[in-house]
Amino acid sequence: MSESDRLSSRERILRAIRCEPVDRVPVTPFGWGHLRLDDTFTQEFIRCTDPFLTVGVGGNVFSGSRFGEFVASRQEGRDTVTEIDTPKGKLERVYRRTDITGYTVKFPCEVADDVDAYLSVPFTASEPDGSHFHAMRERYEDAGLVIAGIPNAVCLPAEVMSPESFCLMWADEPARFRDIVDKCQERLIEYVESACRAGVDVFRIVGAEYVTEQLGPVAFEALCLSQDADLVSLIHRHGGIAYYHCHGDVQQYLRYFAEVGIDALDPLETPPYGDADLREAQRIVAGSYCLVGGLDDMEVFEVRTRDKVLEMARASLEAAGTTGYCLGGSASGTFTQRAAENFMAAVEVAREFGGTLA
Repeated sequence: MSESDRLSSRERILRAIRCEPVDRVPVTPFGWGHLRLDDTFTQEFIRCTDPFLTVGVGGNVFSGSRFGEFVASRQEGRDTVTEIDTPKGKLERVYRRTDITGYTVKFPCEVADDVDAYLSVPFTASEPDGSHFHAMRERYEDAGLVIAGIPNAVCLPAEVMSPESFCLMWADEPARFRDIVDKCQERLIEYVESACRAGVDVFRIVGAEYVTEQLGPVAFEALCLSQDADLVSLIHRHGGIAYYHCHGDVQQYLRYFAEVGIDALDPLETPPYGDADLREAQRIVAGSYCLVGGLDDMEVFEVRTRDKVLEMARASLEAAGTTGYCLGGSASGTFTQRAAENFMAAVEVAREFGGTLA
């Protein structure tokens, strides 16, 4: 920590999330990207910046601990064919590997009946494991904020259906879609309640972008607004932090996110990667939650010169101000050492702007 920094990274981030005064705006890479965690450079990177340190809490939220009993896989050339034997019939997923990548060529669900079949597999809730969360916090103490990723209820249909089928289900059977999401919500609430009891107290909720980017505001009101608000309320009842993730064009949804009751939002992608206007976003949010982001991991931190990154960081801080803001990237977690060096350089810009801590 620099002598000019009065707060630890953890406390700095927590104050920013609460929209309280800070000594300087946190510079918050998401994780450590492709860096080796135990390398000397990586440890210096973590000490210099104010990272969100990511960790999983295990289990399968929507399928439960017995799902594997009803699954069989076989190899057909480059394809892995997985059959799911549900009480309502068999479902099939086909996943293909090439020399470069892998991708799903057939999703197990095409229509609402298929998703109901997927959910009909005998369910026993998975038990979250908070040990990795606590071990990470103990290891890094005040060097950053340890955060556990969880889905929202939309994630199950979004992941077992193709994007086309997902959109068509909303267009053709919105009531069925809502029923499916509500079933998933029941399982999600049970899982997160258990995670909270295990001492996990910072959650990053993913999944909203499936709706905001593909279905629109009416769908967000039906599929996310009350469901995610209930999830956030549960986390808050246990004294936890609810940090929300949503890629893409988010400007028109900022007021919805305030209704959900979140504590922070990433990644606030500005043009040409999204439509976020940091100055206007702060006006809309009005201190109801913290904004995280402004710059892109791969298109800014990873490829721009140091001087250009510093210029863009200054512009972001001028627009967003020094309260209720974390200067971050696009939360990709895929950056390399070059981006890490630029994140570290951006800390100097944050120090130039200072903060409002008396």
